[in-house]
Amino acid sequence: MIAELLAGHREPGVYTWPVDRKEASRGATEAERAGWRIFWLDGHGVHDKRTLLERCAEEFILPSYFGHNWDALQDSLTDLSWAPANTGYLVIYDRWREPADADPAAHQTLLDIFTTAVEHWRRTSTPMAVLLLVTEEDREGAPVGLPDA
Repeated sequence: MIAELLAGHREPGVYTWPVDRKEASRGATEAERAGWRIFWLDGHGVHDKRTLLERCAEEFILPSYFGHNWDALQDSLTDLSWAPANTGYLVIYDRWREPADADPAAHQTLLDIFTTAVEHWRRTSTPMAVLLLVTEEDREGAPVGLPDA
């Protein structure tokens, strides 16, 4: 999957990625070596919108003026001027089941924002891809409507 993205054989998008964390870490290292900026968003312990936005602010190193709302997150993820990337942006969303189960609406809004950001960056020289890490524990109930990577 990562090799296909890096080689340009797979269009950047929002995908589920059925691998274990060790393989995901190797893929992230490979992408980083190729000039991609890696963001590893961990949903562990996230049970509501507020905490999800806080976790995003931390992981994406959002500026102090970040408004902690969905519009501000979308604006930030289509800017990222404070987090430059040479080749592209890769978001690995790990342990997404916790926020998805605890607050399905917030989780879906985040996926929608990721989709908007990916579409924005697709028109630039630094694309964005978002991979929802689907480990063995996540295999049941993977998000419907997202293609596998």
